[in-house]
Amino acid sequence: MKRKFFMVWFCFTVITFWAQNPEADKPRILISTDIGGTDPDDNQSMAHLLMYSDLFKIEGLVSSPSYGNGSKEDILKMISLYEKDFPTFQQYKSDLAKPDYLRSITKQGQWGNAPYKGYNTTTQGSDWIVTCAKRKTSQPLWVLVWGGLEDLAQALHDAPEIHSRIKVYWIGGPNKKWSANSYAYIVKNFPDLWFIEVNSSYYGFFSNNSALDTINSSNYYEHHIDGAGHLGRDFKNYYNGEIKMGDTPSLLYLMKGNPDDPTGESWGGSFTTLKRSPRIVYTGTTTMKDTVAFCSILEFHFKGPKYNIPVDSICFWMEVPYGKSAQKWPGYYLGNGNYAIRYIPKKAETLKYNFSSQIPEIDGLHGTIVVDNLWPGKKHSTDYKLGNNWFTDRSEKNLYDGRIQGGKTILKWRDEVLTDWAKRWDWLKKKE
Repeated sequence: MKRKFFMVWFCFTVITFWAQNPEADKPRILISTDIGGTDPDDNQSMAHLLMYSDLFKIEGLVSSPSYGNGSKEDILKMISLYEKDFPTFQQYKSDLAKPDYLRSITKQGQWGNAPYKGYNTTTQGSDWIVTCAKRKTSQPLWVLVWGGLEDLAQALHDAPEIHSRIKVYWIGGPNKKWSANSYAYIVKNFPDLWFIEVNSSYYGFFSNNSALDTINSSNYYEHHIDGAGHLGRDFKNYYNGEIKMGDTPSLLYLMKGNPDDPTGESWGGSFTTLKRSPRIVYTGTTTMKDTVAFCSILEFHFKGPKYNIPVDSICFWMEVPYGKSAQKWPGYYLGNGNYAIRYIPKKAETLKYNFSSQIPEIDGLHGTIVVDNLWPGKKHSTDYKLGNNWFTDRSEKNLYDGRIQGGKTILKWRDEVLTDWAKRWDWLKKKE
């Protein structure tokens, strides 16, 4: 009799708890985004997030533009568009995030990349990451990074104890190139952080390379988004409506699959453990005989005069051809006549570079290096060692989407994802 009473009481307690805490089973997420920068795919991903906000407990929206002129105003603009469609959405999903709440958790983070040490100063965004991570709950905070790692690195520097309370899914690749110093700081100081580093698989979401893909990203707007509310009209402003959404796999990972098992199947990919982060240190320039894997940390160290200037002062530049122009990357003074720069190549190529500086020992140096297409590539004695909870793109040949390592682990779900999203766009069309 007592056992029967206990079971009735237990069931009543559980039902009451879930009734009073409808978001208790939703993943806690914080988005760090470079929206408003040079790549408008973040606007597309933000529209997707807002339309699926009923599936998450969104705790933060942080503007982290390591490159470009983005700001939190770009996030607020998307929320305002969402607000205009919100009454229609509520007819179908009553627990979508409220616009005013989303505004209250939108924060400004770091502008520009971190210096050589990997962090800079506390920002509103980095401080908010710490605040959210320290909340008393048994659930981890999922930090989904759509841009640079500057605010995450700053948060970990300011409050290293949060590393055991967060799980990170990072869209790396080109973002890793801009965030080389912050990335190096994190892998060196927090190797046991729970971290999914996606350097290539996410391309599979918009590649259109495979027979597995039957929904064409070029005509998806015409068939499913055109005429669908304010968000739909705005969507045309990004890549003329063509689907890219390179950051969306971070959300998809939490929408279908077991997020506690990165090696399993999920809408956001399937990954393998990464025991080392490749890092190659050169004390001079390189030649065509030198080969590295894409997304590896390249460090160039030079000797020069002992200046009486602050450590982390920018003293030279590395220029890398980019289209018809060149991209410039800062090099730093480490003290005692030592100078260094980090660079992370984002793709397979034969990379040429040159250095410019007022320091004669560095000015005019130039070189070439071959970047290959298999991550993480060969082992080096200077690699950063990682713990058991770091994951990355799978390298099996049958999972390549063309030249994209691991691409098929996301591409295989793309039709299902976009078909599901089309239903939500259709809600807005019915209203119109």
